[in-house]
Amino acid sequence: MSLEMFFTLLGGLGLFIYGMRIMGEGLQKAAGDRLKKLLELLTENRILGVLMGTVVTAIIQSSSATTVMVVGFVNAGLMSLKQAAGVIMGANIGTTVTAQLIAFKLTDYALPSIGIGVALFLFCKKRSYRFIGQILLGFGMLFLGMDIMKHAMKPLAKMPEFTDFMASFSKNPFLGVIAGVALTSIVQSSSATIGILQALAASGLVNIYIALPILFGDNIGTCVTALISSIGTTVTAKRAAVIHLVFNVIGTVIFLILLPIVTPLVQMTSGDPVRQIANAHTIFNISNTIIQLPFSIFLVNLATKLVPGKDVIIERGVKYLDKRFLETPTIAFAQVTKELIRMGRLAEENLKDSIEIFLNFNEAKIKKVREKEEVINELEREITKFLADLSRTPLTNKQSKKITGLLNSANDIERVGDQAKNILELAEFREDHQLPFSEEAIKELTHMYHKVESTLKCALAAFEQDDKDKAREVLSHEDDIDKIEKNLRMHHINRLNKGLCYPSSGVIYLDIISILERVGDHSTNIAHMVLED
Repeated sequence: MSLEMFFTLLGGLGLFIYGMRIMGEGLQKAAGDRLKKLLELLTENRILGVLMGTVVTAIIQSSSATTVMVVGFVNAGLMSLKQAAGVIMGANIGTTVTAQLIAFKLTDYALPSIGIGVALFLFCKKRSYRFIGQILLGFGMLFLGMDIMKHAMKPLAKMPEFTDFMASFSKNPFLGVIAGVALTSIVQSSSATIGILQALAASGLVNIYIALPILFGDNIGTCVTALISSIGTTVTAKRAAVIHLVFNVIGTVIFLILLPIVTPLVQMTSGDPVRQIANAHTIFNISNTIIQLPFSIFLVNLATKLVPGKDVIIERGVKYLDKRFLETPTIAFAQVTKELIRMGRLAEENLKDSIEIFLNFNEAKIKKVREKEEVINELEREITKFLADLSRTPLTNKQSKKITGLLNSANDIERVGDQAKNILELAEFREDHQLPFSEEAIKELTHMYHKVESTLKCALAAFEQDDKDKAREVLSHEDDIDKIEKNLRMHHINRLNKGLCYPSSGVIYLDIISILERVGDHSTNIAHMVLED
């Protein structure tokens, strides 16, 4: 292969992949957040999960993206492994749409599509028209890339080494599977590698006997993206990625055994080798889903055995609130207190984890902190909504006043969560810029944190137990925290004047002691609520 041919092929492949991505993004934007919401809500039934996986993948043009999304949902506790299995199977079916689209050979419409797409995208003010423009632009680039690849590969037909190499895949299907796995693992898109196969078929370099084993390998190779995305996630999320891999490996083994039956069956569907590859891709994924869907629970059990361990799952949504409690305000108030304490514990954990990440950077912990922050925000919204509903019921003056106090406490706890997130961001900034901190500065921050942490714990305990003595103890800590903050600020200025402190590190140092002082203030506010009750 000449250098010119190689770069032409590479450029065509780049256009193809980028076009597919642009088209998928346009379709996704046109659909909005409805795709994710549908995926979250409509996957309880296995068959419905398969349908949703198919539809979402057909729209976003990437089974890898859908599977990564599923891994994220499982990681966040929004989807069970059993639900994920159905969506993953559907994703494999949805990805066959690209190959079927290519088989229509719409290359003549590539350039007009790009022209119209660019015009709509650049000159239309309406968002929906711009999304349509992006879809057309991606569509045109996809087919233009396909055409470039097809022409780049034509000279390969005159190279006996290449034709003999490709022919070896029909003689030894396992080599074809390995080639498909390797190529898709590199390109990170089974649609792209199927597109390469179709371009080879259009150039007369590949027949269905050669293409089928490679196609099976492509389906295994596409699992690499989900496996990579599961690194650093929960054990359950890792299992979701493994289900994707096991599903495709089992399907490949079944179809390799049935290869003598499958090949003539695919040939009967069309006389065009390009269409045959598209049909084979569709037949493989639909049949594989039909075969394995009834046994999805066994896939889940197998993944559980392959990825042992237990997860600390963060429960999403409210745990103690129920609208039925609104009829009995006394019970409703007790349940709100429980939910607020749960929210407070999460904020307390996040504060602790954020400080630990700042002192000893840990990438794996960052995701967990961000997940908890999302849960804290969700709880604050739900508690506020519940209290608003409670305020519309017949209440005594004391109870009405208590609602105001609970709303303020919810806001204070949520702000503690925000302060933890701020420390996390400072930790990431420090790590990115490799900013040094002296041992003295670290000791000072640790000392202040421990004081603030004990104050927050005391405030939450006072709130939970309605303990006024503990609330007064929190108030006594407020002055101590303020004094510590002032002293640390003075120590820092002294170090700065003596040239012992790196200026950028100093800015972060001051930010953190200010953040910790604010956490102390929020703890004090919670204590005041207990004393006023």
